[in-house]
Amino acid sequence: MSSSLISTGELASRLADPELVILDASWHLPAARRDPWQEFRISHIPNARFFDIDGISDPNSPLPHMLPDVEQFSAAAGELGISNHSEIVVYDSTGLTSAARCWWTFRVFGHQQVRVLNGGLPKWIAEKRPLDTGTPEPGRASYVARFLPEYVAELPEVMENCSSAGALMLDARSTARFYAEAPEPRPGLQGGHIPGSKSLPFTELVEDGALIGSTRLKSLFADYGVEEKTAVITSCGSGVTAAIINLALVEAGYGLNRLYDGSWAEWGARQDTSKFSSRSP
Repeated sequence: MSSSLISTGELASRLADPELVILDASWHLPAARRDPWQEFRISHIPNARFFDIDGISDPNSPLPHMLPDVEQFSAAAGELGISNHSEIVVYDSTGLTSAARCWWTFRVFGHQQVRVLNGGLPKWIAEKRPLDTGTPEPGRASYVARFLPEYVAELPEVMENCSSAGALMLDARSTARFYAEAPEPRPGLQGGHIPGSKSLPFTELVEDGALIGSTRLKSLFADYGVEEKTAVITSCGSGVTAAIINLALVEAGYGLNRLYDGSWAEWGARQDTSKFSSRSP
């Protein structure tokens, strides 16, 4: 699979393909007061199934939508009718906000054949393509996940990186949040950023709900010091929009890099990280 993106035109031509599984992975911050499940029931791409980012997560973690274990993910994928041979297309209702998180999750669990619908549901609707309603009930399938830890960064590694600077850290939050000039949307979190990290708001990678082209991505990443063998760790508020940077890195030819799953929801809530946290570059 040469690209991790798929166009609306290609998806439209393959709606009847039995090997294709379409997932709506829409997700919103609580402040948005939007229910992605209810919105899915009202309108979704034909044959799509709903991937619940909050529901398919570690139930024992106090942090939002942390990766589940292998057994939980295998069961959840199977219940969605996904097999290890399925080709998956993921989209969301804003264009490109949360679909990349679902894409990254499948990649972390060893699934290679997964792509993101570039432009998402807004582009699909703007082109007056077909929509469906209701709650699909796909038949169960057998799925065996294989966890690839090399694509996940955890707290100790990120702490160590503050000293070693072994990896370039890119933060997908807004610049205002990065510099503690705007409050965090989750209560109880300090402001600022992980020392040594650079601010790369995901909005710089997205235009009209779609990822910008690979040539522009390469130029942008070059400005941040990304080269062929640069190790990158991405982060954001809770590990959702950080995945957009991971997706962009793949599209620019730099391969799948690590994502700090706990992100600022973990870092900004802990006392033992306050000595690291910074409000300046």
